[in-house]
Amino acid sequence: MAFDDLEPKTKKPVLVDLSLMSIGDLTARIVEFETEIARMKQTIKDKENQRGVADSLFKKG
Repeated sequence: MAFDDLEPKTKKPVLVDLSLMSIGDLTARIVEFETEIARMKQTIKDKENQRGVADSLFKKG
């Protein structure tokens, strides 16, 4: 278990008024979010692989 799991969950972030942002800023923000989403998806895959290895080690049979 990571130490982050022990900390209380924070509230949802405050939404930014997108109407005040330029097209370039919005595009850059999308790229940042897509990069972060890809990183999270890879972390999920890594954790699933780790769990699979752990399950096979501790599997009774």
